[in-house]
Amino acid sequence: MKKDVIIIGAGPAGLFAAHELSLHSKLSILVIDQGPDVHERVCPAKEYAFCRKCYPCNILCGVGGAGTLSGGLLNLRPDIGGNLVEIVGSQSEAQKLIEYVDSIFLKYGAPEKLYRAEGNSIEELERRAAAAGAKFIPIPQRHIGSDRAPRVIENFKRDLESRGVKFLLRKRVDRIDPGKVTLEDGRVLEAKYIIAAPGRVGANWLAREARRLGIPTRHEPIDIGVRVEVPAVIMDPIIKISRDPKFHIYTKTYDDLVRTFCVNHRGFVVQEVYDDFVGVNGHSMVGWHSENTNFAFLVRISLTEPIEDTTAYGRSIAKLATILGGGKPIIQRLGDLMLGRRSTWNRISHSHVKPTLKSVTPGDIAMVLPHRILTDILEGLEVLDKIIPGVASSSTLLYAPEVKFSANRIQTSSELETPISNLYVAGDGAGLSRGIVIAAATGVIAARSILRKEGKPSQ
Repeated sequence: MKKDVIIIGAGPAGLFAAHELSLHSKLSILVIDQGPDVHERVCPAKEYAFCRKCYPCNILCGVGGAGTLSGGLLNLRPDIGGNLVEIVGSQSEAQKLIEYVDSIFLKYGAPEKLYRAEGNSIEELERRAAAAGAKFIPIPQRHIGSDRAPRVIENFKRDLESRGVKFLLRKRVDRIDPGKVTLEDGRVLEAKYIIAAPGRVGANWLAREARRLGIPTRHEPIDIGVRVEVPAVIMDPIIKISRDPKFHIYTKTYDDLVRTFCVNHRGFVVQEVYDDFVGVNGHSMVGWHSENTNFAFLVRISLTEPIEDTTAYGRSIAKLATILGGGKPIIQRLGDLMLGRRSTWNRISHSHVKPTLKSVTPGDIAMVLPHRILTDILEGLEVLDKIIPGVASSSTLLYAPEVKFSANRIQTSSELETPISNLYVAGDGAGLSRGIVIAAATGVIAARSILRKEGKPSQ
């Protein structure tokens, strides 16, 4: 049976598109995702690591998207996790969308508590950062937590189903054509409108489909670096000011941007397993804490001639790390790295920081990361230590690789419609966002365009 709308991907972009459409119309809607339902996505590994038997569907896809099993942190600024102003063309309109997305998360059970850095404490932190040669970026944030996020998403899905939205799970879309999608099993499903929102895990597939359909794309920058783990007490004073503090640093040797990202206070470092390599990420939960805090420390990489494919570059680094780590991420003490020697379990046992991820291989990150990226990280940590004393201790643990892939940016109109009529894209997989909130906002934008075409405006 032909549907009015098929949405590919049940992450934030797909769910919010389905929410907007079902709230303001009687259109028939089908959401397809290659992963399982949200209640089937809890990783069984005791140390809360991503494990191979969970990949791919439990971890990076399924209802809720990759963010369901992350820290569930909502960054409530239109220029964090993407650039919403660039899409909608207005700061006020972008802010309204952010607030709307936040209200929907609250409706489905996100906590009322809002972390908002302000007052004298924020001014003092901005001064300290500036004096060290960095920039602190204050952001209103809402922390759902890896353990609480599945319940929020389950409430979300149940409400969509009550309004007639259908879900087809554990089914991979193989091909998109005007007015129809073909599943991997050969079934063809027709729809008047299609929204492709496959998330980061589906970025390469969507880019290939765009090229096949003649839709222009462009490569976006990529972030490559490490996950840093320190005693939580070192970060406590900063966390009291900002739940996920973001610092931007330009390094002295190469003038490259290095930034903190995804701070998990009293959280856990976890594996992130892809088809042919492993990386690291971080979790923070509401009801389960560690003695450590971890954060990503990432170098922004853009490529020009003769190659622009940042994804291929990032994958090559991640594959090399996986080979040297024997199929596991590499862990190293900062002190060992600075002395030019590999870490061993014996040396790590002497550290004041006990690793929260044990499924790793002690080694030498200098054999994995290119010299320029490694120099950027070391220089960046030196600056960050002036703002947060103790971050660059010899006992600090570094896990590699941490790679934040950016999808190819799909060419669209301001309403996220591609040059193919009635085919829309949304979210991280289309290169339109890099986080939960802006991904959700792009789903809303695409849905509202369809509603306008149907004569059922949502506003």
